[in-house]
Amino acid sequence: MTGLPDVPDLYAALRQSGTAPEGLEALIAASPPAVQTRLATIDRGLMRAILRAGQGLPPVETGPAIIRALHAATPALLFDPALLAGPVIALPTRGERPEMPAFSDPAFDAWFTATGASHGIGLYGEDRRVYASAQFADSASPERRTIHLGLDVFAPAGTPVYAPFAGRVHLLTYNADPLDYGHTLILRHDLGGCAFFTLYGHLGASLPRLLAPGAEVAAGQHIADLGDWPENGGWAPHLHFQIVTDMLEQTGNFFGVGHRSLWDVWQSISPAPNLTRRLPATAFAL
Repeated sequence: MTGLPDVPDLYAALRQSGTAPEGLEALIAASPPAVQTRLATIDRGLMRAILRAGQGLPPVETGPAIIRALHAATPALLFDPALLAGPVIALPTRGERPEMPAFSDPAFDAWFTATGASHGIGLYGEDRRVYASAQFADSASPERRTIHLGLDVFAPAGTPVYAPFAGRVHLLTYNADPLDYGHTLILRHDLGGCAFFTLYGHLGASLPRLLAPGAEVAAGQHIADLGDWPENGGWAPHLHFQIVTDMLEQTGNFFGVGHRSLWDVWQSISPAPNLTRRLPATAFAL
């Protein structure tokens, strides 16, 4: 087997290699030592998804079935209906609202209150400049992970969050890096034999008191509260909500942003969260 060339973008080389997912380890072993070193810290599950995409297959084998199951499901609400009944404001971050402070700027809170909105919506699939730091880079490519994989819902700190589906606590942790998730919850669900996960980031310190690892969760159960600045990774209070069809080989965290060049792959791993929210198009428009 011919290995991967030592090129700047190893993700593109993987996609173009024509290798089946089960041949990943042999492909890496046949590659130059410098390539093996660069790939040593890259998630193997992500690489297998890229190989599947390169062969014209769904990057996540069960992805299409999970999406069909989500379309057919009737999820419970993430928030109290009283919050959702209030005015909503879309919060794009690429200059569409030039007066809006960054989500990581403490001035955002006063600005958001002044809008009179009950909640704000941060966009899925948005290319965000805030993720341009080295924290969102890896050794396989010079490209940063800048494409937002979740749906953000901005509301006051302490706002309760409810489970959209029955499931089990897969991960309950605290991610302490600046601009990370802070208090984080991942639930595992099963819809008609389709297993998938939902991720909740930027939660409050009440999380460990509400749930325990492995605990069963009912649809509509109070599972968390929105965190404030000191406990949620350094962001204005909001929920990062994300669907995950495959946890890849991640254990203590999961990717919240992906590469633009791999968007087809990331969409299969984390499809549009509005599959479960069913928000109207007006919620995402200025």
